[in-house]
Amino acid sequence: MISTWRKLREKGVIGINERNVMFVSAKNPRRFMRRVDDKVETKRLADIAGIPNPELYGVIETARDMKALPALLAKPDGCVIKPACGSQGKGIIVIDGPLREGWRLSSGKRITRDAINHHVNNIRSGMYSLGGQTDKAVIEYRVKFDPVFGRISFKGVPDIRVIVLNGVPAFAMLRLPTAESDGKANLHRGGVGVGVSIVDGTTRCGMQFDRQVVVHPDTGETLTGITVPHWDDILVMAARSYDVTGLGYIGVDVVLDEKRGPLLLELNGRPGLSIQIANQRGLRRHLAAISALDVAGASPESRVRLAQKVYGESYEGGALAPAPVSGKPVLDVLEGGLASAAA
Repeated sequence: MISTWRKLREKGVIGINERNVMFVSAKNPRRFMRRVDDKVETKRLADIAGIPNPELYGVIETARDMKALPALLAKPDGCVIKPACGSQGKGIIVIDGPLREGWRLSSGKRITRDAINHHVNNIRSGMYSLGGQTDKAVIEYRVKFDPVFGRISFKGVPDIRVIVLNGVPAFAMLRLPTAESDGKANLHRGGVGVGVSIVDGTTRCGMQFDRQVVVHPDTGETLTGITVPHWDDILVMAARSYDVTGLGYIGVDVVLDEKRGPLLLELNGRPGLSIQIANQRGLRRHLAAISALDVAGASPESRVRLAQKVYGESYEGGALAPAPVSGKPVLDVLEGGLASAAA
């Protein structure tokens, strides 16, 4: 075990304890965490800063608010229902459009009015919230994803996660929905994570359930070599999220709408570490290099250029493992431990 962890450390892999102590606790003042834990507050701050995000149709917080729910859901192009303070994609329902006595979900299934009411009341009760506290349901615009991802995505909307330290983007990955994840871009539920180069937005390695993959499990299409559109705009949006929140270590989730371009989906003050598996390299080198930068007063655009310079210079020799072999466990490639370290 000691040998395994020594090897992981040499590869630059950070685990949950190191993340929590060195970055989450050290960089994220607790008084500011509501800015990312509450999606309504995140939207408010993004709107003030002029950062594009999915339009908010309404919020259901009380029993009285439930009367407005049918009108909020009466969108011909559908909408999304999600907990304001949820995590890991739990409690999210994507509605494609209305049906008689109900609605059609993105999965193609029908959901009744009673089932929708029950779900929203569960959200309000805190079933999906951080810490189980009472919550509110957010009703927002349903993103129509950019067709560039059509051949490597199953039904749902892909998103891009960017890890940002001190306002400087460090790592990125594309998260893809699968049949296993029920059309949600959620790695815990079986979505696919694909590492993305900070320099040019090109996809690299892929992973699902901590195993390397080179093709999408449902479409059979190759995951590597795809360039994410609007890449510099996405990175600038991620860098600006630091200025908006005052949090030094965050995960920024961005979606690409086919007409509206990059939209800020949500922010996370405790971003997971599976991004290391998706990129086949540890975070430590990059975070150390970024920590050494003097970025005081630097614009988001300048910080993005610094990020691309640091990433480009450190990539050589920084990979955790050779080119991915489809289906080979990352645990085996690294002789044990990465999956648990990067959960």
